Amino acid sequence: MAQKTKVKQFIVNELLFGNESLLTSDDQSFLKTGVLDSSGLLELITFIENTFGITVNDDELVPENLDSLDNVEKFILHKATA
Repeated sequence: MAQKTKVKQFIVNELLFGNESLLTSDDQSFLKTGVLDSSGLLELITFIENTFGITVNDDELVPENLDSLDNVEKFILHKATA
């Protein structure tokens, strides 16, 4: 299963309580549209680390890495090949 699909399923099932309609596109900003708050972002980071076996460093906690499905996928792929 693709990284983006796993992340989307986690967000919908665990953070949006099954309400997939809140995620309208893969480039939608989680923070600007209220999909995730700060605690949801921490849960997402924990999920990413545990699921994909990578570590998210403090300096990587930026919107360019974690604020949309597209950004998260690019980040995971970059970390996996680094």
